[in-house]
Amino acid sequence: MIDLHTHSIFSDGELVPSELARMAVVKGYRVLAITDHADHSNIDFIIPRLAKVCEKISDACPIRAIPGVEITHVHPDHISSLAREARILGAKIVVVHGETIVESVMPGTNLAALRASVDILAHPGLITEEEAELAARNSVFLEISARHGHSLTNGHVAALARRFDAKLVLNTDAHSPGDLVDRGMSAMIARGAGMSKEEIEVMFRNSELLAKKAVER
Repeated sequence: MIDLHTHSIFSDGELVPSELARMAVVKGYRVLAITDHADHSNIDFIIPRLAKVCEKISDACPIRAIPGVEITHVHPDHISSLAREARILGAKIVVVHGETIVESVMPGTNLAALRASVDILAHPGLITEEEAELAARNSVFLEISARHGHSLTNGHVAALARRFDAKLVLNTDAHSPGDLVDRGMSAMIARGAGMSKEEIEVMFRNSELLAKKAVER
């Protein structure tokens, strides 16, 4: 299992990063990105600390921990510059909190994230054809979410990704240990979104490729 969108106590998660990584190991994870929520108020606090602990975890534990960030409820005009700042600070995976239907995310957030060529547009909600096409063109991965609420539009996201050849990854958006899922459950969630066995295997390979790219940064 590779999960590129999770949260620790550095935002609204329940666990310190080391405990989150340990719970992930028990679930059979090989790679875990810790991508805590950030805006201009805390990004310079979160990322250096995640970078430090992820290095320690990766050195000592049977899991690769990757420091990341989820840019959350930031005005669309500021997403591109904040994504650049995140990379400078050491984020290896940059996620943007997309326009999920269960939160009041500012319209235009999806487009701004895609134009900024971030790594993952998380739970993009009722993504448009224009957005799906731009995701494919800019090589931004669209998320199939295992998280309650955010998962309600997985079928729509999968259908538009298929139509425009956009790349998908499945993440848990875990905030607590109970949110972590194994590979078998991930496959069932994807099947529930209408994805074929072949599409699911491609999605898992996408996570491999993105994780490898992040580690090499």
